[in-house]
Amino acid sequence: MTIGVKKVSLHRTARDQVFLPAILEGLLTSARHFFKNTMTKGMGDVDTIRYGEPDVDIKTYYPDRFRGVHRLMYRDDGSVRCVACMCCSTVCPAKCIYIVAEDRQDNAEKGPASFVIDELKCVVCGLCVEACPCDAIRMDTKQHMTPTERREDAVLGKVELMSRGGPSVATQGGLGPEFRAVAPQADPRFGQ
Repeated sequence: MTIGVKKVSLHRTARDQVFLPAILEGLLTSARHFFKNTMTKGMGDVDTIRYGEPDVDIKTYYPDRFRGVHRLMYRDDGSVRCVACMCCSTVCPAKCIYIVAEDRQDNAEKGPASFVIDELKCVVCGLCVEACPCDAIRMDTKQHMTPTERREDAVLGKVELMSRGGPSVATQGGLGPEFRAVAPQADPRFGQ
């Protein structure tokens, strides 16, 4: 069995080699889409929320999974739920969470002496909320970060984060040591 070689010649015209007509065609297409979407009354095919314009009265819509500004939850006694486990700061891809741990007065567990989130670095991924084992940090405020002119105004400390938060409805320690008696009997995970 022999393998043959087939010669293929590439025939390019002068128009193909210059690339100028192709560039002009692309620019024309871009300009056509630009003017269609900006100059027409209905905004063409562009789906955007037109907020910030005084003559446009559009109701603000937020999806159910919208992530707003961070907030820290607190216990019934007013202390922060955070136990300074560093899970949120470890999982944060932007490295915008800074925690300094301290012992609490009751010596039961640690707590944050300092809890700082730099909202300018935050990429609003929500991984810190998922990583928190204590339900201490949330992003369900449905609020945008307010515009600031100074960087330090966008760095939120423990006091400001707690003022945005509220009492947590989570049970400290889960259901407790009698979780098998409290758990639903129909759940096979809690079987004998």
